[in-house]
Amino acid sequence: MSAHNTISPDPEKRVYHDTRFDSKDDAEHVVGKMDSFEDHEVFKQGANVEFRTVGWIRAAVIMLKVIFATGVLSIPVAMSSLGAVGGALSVIAWGALNTYTAVIQGDFRNNHPGVHSIADMAREVGGVVTKEVTGFLFIVAYVLCTGSGILGVSIGLNALSHHAACTVWWSFLAYVVVAACASVRKFHQIGWLTWAGFISIFIAVFIVVVAVTLRDRPASAPQTGDFDLGYYAIAYPGFAAGMVASCTIFVSSAGTSAFLPVISEMRNPRDYRKSLFVCMAIVNAAYLSFSLVVYKWCGKWVASPSLGSAGQTVKMIAYGVGLIGLVVSACLYLHVAAKYCFVRILRNTHHLQENTLVHWATWLGLTFGLASISFILAEAIPVFNYLLALTGSICFAPIAISLPGWLWMHDHKSWMRGSALQQVAYWLHASLIPLGIFICVGGTYGVVQEIIDAYATGLIGTAFSCLRNHSDPIFITIYLLK
Repeated sequence: MSAHNTISPDPEKRVYHDTRFDSKDDAEHVVGKMDSFEDHEVFKQGANVEFRTVGWIRAAVIMLKVIFATGVLSIPVAMSSLGAVGGALSVIAWGALNTYTAVIQGDFRNNHPGVHSIADMAREVGGVVTKEVTGFLFIVAYVLCTGSGILGVSIGLNALSHHAACTVWWSFLAYVVVAACASVRKFHQIGWLTWAGFISIFIAVFIVVVAVTLRDRPASAPQTGDFDLGYYAIAYPGFAAGMVASCTIFVSSAGTSAFLPVISEMRNPRDYRKSLFVCMAIVNAAYLSFSLVVYKWCGKWVASPSLGSAGQTVKMIAYGVGLIGLVVSACLYLHVAAKYCFVRILRNTHHLQENTLVHWATWLGLTFGLASISFILAEAIPVFNYLLALTGSICFAPIAISLPGWLWMHDHKSWMRGSALQQVAYWLHASLIPLGIFICVGGTYGVVQEIIDAYATGLIGTAFSCLRNHSDPIFITIYLLK
């Protein structure tokens, strides 16, 4: 749907009578602005390959699937470090902040014609160098997210097969499937996958949530005699463990920069906020309720990912149901990273929206090339939560906390010397910049230290090992007790 479908270009026929406008001149002015907005869109309507086909409901589902899977599988483990109260407050606070910074990003994108990605936004406020640094962090973030998705799929295949093959082979199979699915060019074309993926992972998690409440004790706890559940309302983790847990919860809803390429393929990009609020409301409600229940019944015996928390039988059922969702999540992460590079390479050329050899060679080279890097990283850091926390600290902290604060300040410069409330708002947004830097530095230190300790204690074996992925609760529990 173009701007002309939303507001008629003829004010006499429709717009003039719309109560939103006081006069014909006002209506013509709005129509002129919308025409200008369309002129600067990356993907033009009516081209040989039409990308602008996503409605706001489908956009909400795509966003939902981008965010939902990995977070709901990792937050219960984070709560075992922070305690129920600390974990719940962290989920609420990070969810609210990530929703707000997503609003800032979307508004900035729609107010600055020609902006396609978070890197384009960075150039608006900081020039070419800032753009390239942000673009690099964006690619690394979603390559790491794809790696976590490949790891999740390989854990699921291990669970379903009772480790019938080398773990590396399962990871390689996951890599091939994810890369092939991500090679579909348009978000609209993978829309049905997002529905299937969200439903499958939601049902899988719900099965686990119900199953843990039906057990007398956690599946990995001693099945006879007394045992320590390890459930705490308030916990007191060390700095490294606390930062890893906080970064894990933060990254669970921080991938909002992936929404920006989706906006560029929406029929009406101005509907972005509707899609965003529907997505984030569902995500944060599910995160809070599901993770609190799993942690309440499993305590320190929770698995990472959490689908393995209710015993072997339920684990196999959950992974069987949720495998589609894990694949689709990794597919979307890879698609977002590849689409960013694709637009950067072919923008302002006829190859961008035409079925040429250059078009297809570039697209397929990016999807399979970036997937290969993700596969290598997944095998090098084969612990689900650490891979996610590393993504949050190194990549998402700068681009999902610091940069949105800078974007808001850029568009509200006058507020620095405005009324008292405007000045307070200005400096609150300015505080997002050092907050992002702190999470980046502190989180990276915490994750690296935890990974070093995990290798030293045997939680992680050698890279590219045929041993089972360390998703079983007993491995996590042994490490947490050290």
